[in-house]
Amino acid sequence: MRKLAAQIVVIAKAPVPGLVKTRLTPPFTPVEAATLAEAALADTLEAAARAPFARRILALAGSSATLRSRGFEVTGQRGQGLDERIAAAFDDAYARLPVPIVLIGMDTPQVTPRLLESVTRPLARGDADAGFGPARDGGFWLLGLRRPDPSLILGVPMSQTHTGRGQLSRLLRASLRVRLAPELIDVDTAADAHEVAQAAPDSRFAATLLGMSGPSMSGPDGRTDLDAAEVLASRQLQPSASERLSLRAP
Repeated sequence: MRKLAAQIVVIAKAPVPGLVKTRLTPPFTPVEAATLAEAALADTLEAAARAPFARRILALAGSSATLRSRGFEVTGQRGQGLDERIAAAFDDAYARLPVPIVLIGMDTPQVTPRLLESVTRPLARGDADAGFGPARDGGFWLLGLRRPDPSLILGVPMSQTHTGRGQLSRLLRASLRVRLAPELIDVDTAADAHEVAQAAPDSRFAATLLGMSGPSMSGPDGRTDLDAAEVLASRQLQPSASERLSLRAP
């Protein structure tokens, strides 16, 4: 498989009980929530490892004796707020290897190598300046930059329902050509966990959740696995009218 002239950064927290996925408790215990977080991170790392990136980095907050990160350079995070830590991760990666960067979190275990490659290839070819993957909760699950610039990230309010809109607006105001990725669901709540497991039934995350929840994993609206996958693949972020005029086709 031909390597992409690009690198991926997975920014994550070590799966320590009581410190990750706290919105899953209840109904899950802190240990169960951390176990789900570890499974989600493992799926994310596997997808990134199977995509043809030139370099792979795990920017980890904390440490974990059980986490396997074969094929990844493991680095610490620096900065206070999430915007600072994301900007620093971009800067640190680009300083070591000046090629485009795609950054994702650990909350979307349904991500696939093909999806990551489809967003990254336009950056590597120079057909796009940025990649952006919106999350259903109003945030974003992916941010890609051909040339990192802290001003594109610093000051964007994080962990808000309008975070994704704010980040996308920042990219568009800089007159960047943005490649949009499909909207994905971040695993924040138990309902999210069940829906993501339905969309990715062969994932480690789904198997872990099944072991905790029993054989029935129907979502709150009773959708089947196929229904959930189709909805997940079809959702797209809809820019505002002014943003639509600024959005350049890749």
